[in-house]
Amino acid sequence: MQVLVRDNNVDQALRVLRKKMQREGLFREMKERRAYEKPSERRVREKAQAISRHRKAARKQLQREGLIAGPKRAAPAR
Repeated sequence: MQVLVRDNNVDQALRVLRKKMQREGLFREMKERRAYEKPSERRVREKAQAISRHRKAARKQLQREGLIAGPKRAAPAR
C-alpha cells in the first residue's frame, strides 16, 4: 500500500493511509489475529457473518422493491 506525501503534509497522508487500511479490512484482520481462534470458533463466526450478509442483502432488495421502508433520512437543516 502506498500513499504520496504532498507539500510535506504528513498528517493528511496518514489520514489517507488509515482510510485505505480501513477499506481493505486490515484493522479487522489485525484484531482477529491477536489471539488464536479455534477452527470450530472460526466456522461459527464465518457462518454468522454469512447469515448477516445475506440478511442485509435481502433487506436492501426489499427496500429497492418498495416492500419495506428504507432508512430514515435526517431532517433538513434550518
